[in-house]
Amino acid sequence: MPDHRSNLILNNAIVEDEWTLVTMPAGEEVVKKQAGKVVLFKLTGETSYTPEQIANTVIPASGKILVPLAVWRERKAELTARHAAGELGVWLATHELLEDLIASVEDINSFPLIAVHVERFADGRIFSIGNLLRTRYHYKNTLRAFGDVLRDQLFFLKRCGFNSYLIRADRSAEDALASLQDFSQPYQGAVDEQLPVWRRVNRQPVAQ
Repeated sequence: MPDHRSNLILNNAIVEDEWTLVTMPAGEEVVKKQAGKVVLFKLTGETSYTPEQIANTVIPASGKILVPLAVWRERKAELTARHAAGELGVWLATHELLEDLIASVEDINSFPLIAVHVERFADGRIFSIGNLLRTRYHYKNTLRAFGDVLRDQLFFLKRCGFNSYLIRADRSAEDALASLQDFSQPYQGAVDEQLPVWRRVNRQPVAQ
């Protein structure tokens, strides 16, 4: 029988995904080299899609859709009604500019869902993006990490403001969910708990 287990974690529970992920048609990959070595990560602000890819992206006619940032920016007119109905979320890759997302809409909280795609687990830019969305831009709705998202990252993604995680298909969502409890008292202040531990915990002096 087919396995219908969900790998989506939302607010500390495994849930079914209500959103259809919209992706662009595959484009030609350009191999970049620096000092004779292949550069694995896309540079921040690098354009990695073409106008043809954006125009040829297939958007479902109904239901909740999660569309690429470039598609939202270039095809906003046809997506306005879905946006107004609360049926549209936006996702961006870690190399895309967060400022482009902010500039594309009057109210960032009009998106019920924003997602950040991790191409490779070693790319730490997702942590900065999450932190900025929550602190500088005051985004209050669902913030999702997806792509190469692994168990060991979840606790730190949560600290940076993420509350939804689509775990890689070859990994266990149950195991990943448990990782959110790996540390009972984080030392530093962060998005999820702003006060450092010495401000939160009242330790009694040890009797002499």
